[in-house]
Amino acid sequence: MSEHALKVALITGAGAGIGKATAKAFLRAGYCVVMAGRQLDKLEQAIADIGGTHENTLAQRCDVGDPESVKQLFAATQSKFGRLDVLFNNAGVSAPAVPIESLSYEQWKAVVDANLTGAFLCAQEAIRMMKAQNPQGGRIINNGSISAHAPRPMSAPYTATKHAITGLTKSIALDGRAHRVACSQIDIGNAATEMTERMAAGILQADGTTKVEPRMDVNHVADAVLQIAQLPLESNVLFMTIMATSMPYVGRG
Repeated sequence: MSEHALKVALITGAGAGIGKATAKAFLRAGYCVVMAGRQLDKLEQAIADIGGTHENTLAQRCDVGDPESVKQLFAATQSKFGRLDVLFNNAGVSAPAVPIESLSYEQWKAVVDANLTGAFLCAQEAIRMMKAQNPQGGRIINNGSISAHAPRPMSAPYTATKHAITGLTKSIALDGRAHRVACSQIDIGNAATEMTERMAAGILQADGTTKVEPRMDVNHVADAVLQIAQLPLESNVLFMTIMATSMPYVGRG
C-alpha cells in the first residue's frame, strides 16, 4: 500500500462498546486502526473479535488524562503507520449518580480528566501529526453526547464535560482551518452497549420517575462516525446527533 493510499484512524476507548464497533467499521472500510484504552488485554481481544491483524491494527494502552501516556500513544501510531487521518475522541467515564453536593472532588476530577482533558491532549497530539504529514491534514471527531444539550438528573460532571466538548470542537474547527484539520462532534443517544444496559432496565427521569428507555444498535453509531470521516477535507459535519428515535430527549418530561 502506498503512503498516499494508507488511511489511519485512532480510536480511544476502543476496547468495548462504541469504540470497538467503530474500529470494526473503519477496518472494514479499509483503514488501519489504532485502538487505545486502559486495558491492553481487552484491546487485544477486541482486535481478535473484529478480525484485525498485526498489519492493519495496533493495540496501545493509554490513559487519555495522562499527558505522557498520550504522547506514547501518538508516537506508537507514528512509528507503526507513519500518519494519522482520523482521531475519534471516544473515551469517557461518568460519576456515580448522586446529588451534586455529595460528589467528591476526586469523582469530579476523574470525569474531567478522562472526558475533557483527555480529548484535548489527544487532539493536541493529533494536530501536531496532521500538520506535519504529507498529504497534510486530517479529521478529529469528538464524542459529545445528548448530555451536551440536556442533562440527566445527577450528572453534573459528565454533563459539564460534554458541554465543554462543544467549545473544544468549535475551537479546533476554527484553528485547524489553516492546516486542513477538520473537527466534528457526534452526539450519541442510547446506543446499545454495556454502558447503557441500565437504561433497558429503567433509568431515572427528570420528573423523578424511573422508566425504561429505548436503545439503538451500536453499529448505526459506528456507521455515522465513518460517514463523517470519509468526507473530503473540504467538507465537514460540524455537529451530528444520532439517537434512538423514541428516546425521551425531544420534548418535555
